[in-house]
Amino acid sequence: MRFSQRVVVVTGGAKGIGEGCSRVFAKEGGLVAILDRDIQAAEQTAQCLGENHVALPCDVSDEKQIASSIAAVIDRFGRIDCLINNAGIHPPDTPIDKMTPEEALGVLRVNFLSTYAMCYYALEHLKKTKGTIINVSSMTAVLGQRNSTAYAASKGAQLSFTKSLALECADYGIRVNAILPSNVDTPLMHKWASSLADPQAALQRIAALQPIGRMADVEEMGRVCLFLATEDSSFITGQGLHVDGGASLDY
Repeated sequence: MRFSQRVVVVTGGAKGIGEGCSRVFAKEGGLVAILDRDIQAAEQTAQCLGENHVALPCDVSDEKQIASSIAAVIDRFGRIDCLINNAGIHPPDTPIDKMTPEEALGVLRVNFLSTYAMCYYALEHLKKTKGTIINVSSMTAVLGQRNSTAYAASKGAQLSFTKSLALECADYGIRVNAILPSNVDTPLMHKWASSLADPQAALQRIAALQPIGRMADVEEMGRVCLFLATEDSSFITGQGLHVDGGASLDY
């Protein structure tokens, strides 16, 4: 029980990587607050985790909802020990001349500004627990991705933010890290693949990009986040951990 009676906030915690994190932390004794705009899915996931977990409606593109969600977590649990900024979107395969600046700003708002705002509102509570922040970035932050300029830029912003915030938070005993997944078998991945000409062939190609021959499952991502949230990683901060099955080695 490596996270017993500690509180973790997971944005986008109802599905995909967020759900994997929610499951893993709950199994290790954590009290999980799932923040998700799909409240029905969030409530279903929270119920599956067992007792003492909470689902809260939160569209992370709305700063007011972020602020009220953090307040609700404190009202319920009285503390925050770990914040996982996972909520995000991946637009369809779109070249830059087909995506307007306004549309790109929308991607940045969900994928990056939400991370900034969540940290802004949670920081005072994390100072009290000397907690941890984990930002779910992407290997596209360092490698780029064709026809995904806004997405890759938003993930790059998360990584730079992680490094800078780690410097600011070190004096408070707060560690800040990011994970950079490659391809994870999530609903978001399948939605992105569906925007391509042959989704099934695309998924097969994506699986083959990892030298180990498959995509990750969501709980594998959750276990890495658990490592970064516990004393096992007590000397790691400001890092973007490649969790990519070796994909970046062979790109």
